[in-house]
Amino acid sequence: MLENALLSGVLLVNLGSPATPQKADVRRYLNEFLMDERVLDYPYLVRRFIVSAFILPSRPARSAAAYQSIWWKEGSPLIVISQSLSAALQKQVQVPVVLAMRYGNPSIRAGIAELVKHQIKQILVIPLYPHFAMSTFETVIEETRRVTAQFFPEMRLEFLPPFYDSPTYIEALVDTARPYLDTEYDHLLFSYHGIPVRHLRKTDPTGRHCLQTPDCCSVASPAHVSCYRHQVLRTAELFTHRAGISEEKVSVAFQSRLGRDAWLQPSTEEEIRRLALSGVRKLLVICPSFTADCLETLEEIGERGKQQFLQAGGEKFQLIPCLNDSPVWVNTLASWINERLTNFAPAIKMVMPEPRKGRS
Repeated sequence: MLENALLSGVLLVNLGSPATPQKADVRRYLNEFLMDERVLDYPYLVRRFIVSAFILPSRPARSAAAYQSIWWKEGSPLIVISQSLSAALQKQVQVPVVLAMRYGNPSIRAGIAELVKHQIKQILVIPLYPHFAMSTFETVIEETRRVTAQFFPEMRLEFLPPFYDSPTYIEALVDTARPYLDTEYDHLLFSYHGIPVRHLRKTDPTGRHCLQTPDCCSVASPAHVSCYRHQVLRTAELFTHRAGISEEKVSVAFQSRLGRDAWLQPSTEEEIRRLALSGVRKLLVICPSFTADCLETLEEIGERGKQQFLQAGGEKFQLIPCLNDSPVWVNTLASWINERLTNFAPAIKMVMPEPRKGRS
């Protein structure tokens, strides 16, 4: 293990954030994010037209106001939390740990360059996403491979696969949520980041399983290795069982819809309103697709979601924090890293399809 540790490094990769909550920086960030072909998966010219003509003229101002409502004195919550996680993790492993963001700074290229300074020859890349989606996990894989091939061709890469059903991940989720689960509440809502329905079909390696039947996510299939819907439902199922919660007391919804295309249903906004109107007075919300609190959890759910629930008749709304830099999450990541250092590379190849080219 020591020999591998001397040659290895860890690159943690999260989504990213604007440099500041001001309109110009938010606009720059949104442009980079939305021009990713795995986020807005249209041909380049169509994507460029949509982003420039319909999104960037108005959305940066609204998003800047949202960021300003949750911005910390130290900076973006996502960046600050991720930095704290990286620092805590560095104390528990023998190898250099560097943080990068898929969009904005610190970039993936800068992160790898930092590891190169330590004479690293191989990198374990950890996308901080529990579930596979082309707009999250896959784009990290593809961008890291692109940057490495262009600037660091001798570097060896391995990727930690999606950990949505890992017992230690589920245990960490339950552990961080336990103080809230031990309070009096009527219902627990799992709010996952939404994705367009077409993304499920694009990432189905069989081309004939996802969304073909109402129970497709519960029928065993090779498609599940890259099926976001199956994976988030499985996380909710395992969490519910491990926490000892009645299935009647939980539901699943999807947030952060963009555009008019068909997205996974039900929407979190609609589900929050439905629960309040059905008599739920004390609601807990957990967002397992995010490992660190960010705009989508703190503002979209913690502020707007709470307001929607109270206006619809609810009385108490509680957002459960993400894993963030909690000791149990740091310990979980450290155990995964140390385990892989004992047998780096061939023995830990990801059992999942290679990202496909030509999504546009």
